[in-house]
Amino acid sequence: MSVVADSGKWVNFCVKKAFLYGLILSVAGCNDEPELRSDSVAIVENSYIPEWRSHRVSRYEVIRELPHDSGAYTQGLMLLGDYWIESTGGYGASSIRWVNRETGEVVLKNDLPGDLFGEGVAGLDGRFYQLTWEGQKGFIYDAESLKKLGEFPYSGEGWGLTSDGKSLIMSDGSDRLRFLDPKTFRVQREVAVRIEGRPVERLNELEFIEGEIFANVWHTDQIVRINPSSGNVQGIIQLDNIYPGAGAPNPEFVLNGIAYDDAKKQLYVTGKCWPKIYQIRLIKEQ
Repeated sequence: MSVVADSGKWVNFCVKKAFLYGLILSVAGCNDEPELRSDSVAIVENSYIPEWRSHRVSRYEVIRELPHDSGAYTQGLMLLGDYWIESTGGYGASSIRWVNRETGEVVLKNDLPGDLFGEGVAGLDGRFYQLTWEGQKGFIYDAESLKKLGEFPYSGEGWGLTSDGKSLIMSDGSDRLRFLDPKTFRVQREVAVRIEGRPVERLNELEFIEGEIFANVWHTDQIVRINPSSGNVQGIIQLDNIYPGAGAPNPEFVLNGIAYDDAKKQLYVTGKCWPKIYQIRLIKEQ
């Protein structure tokens, strides 16, 4: 299936997102590296303190590779038991789906209307919430059946979505994260994401992990770890060369997709239309 059914819409998609292509510091090979703030983590659910919390810059070690649908333009990814919950994008190709973690088989899927472009997904209290890019509305689903239960409005674009167990946390391509009330969908608060006072824009797919917000930075090989209270970047994860085919044959087939197994403390990443999902271990840059 084509990622985008209409080539004109695809060009429009690229142009509209390209103007947000702001500056993020390239840590690898940079002599004057940024000083990252070591704020206390706002939300700690248990006494487990991951080793990577002390990393200023993390690299990675691939633990194993799992199959992924190379036709899935991944916009949001999360893990629930033995299944991925994945939101895919593309006009005429967007969906929310249950996917078998080990085999990559799509076991349940709900397609979006052809005029909507799927974006991030989050789970909370037995429901899934899915954003759309330009539609200024999201969808609510029953977590087991993927039956659509309702819709919710928001202003601007929708990019990434996650939850801290209380609020929905949303990115819109800028340097700001919005915290939404999951009942009224009103904005409770916003945080501006900063490194040394400088904004980090193009925040895309989000995942709430051990009290921090992990965020893909669109069109880079980086994930930033964000303090949810202050917005300060706690660390940067460099994932260059994890998939040698990234950006081919389409330059939009880039890193995007973060999932976490909270019970087993396992981290997974993938990209748009990548054939693999990678379980990785974070290691400190030497």
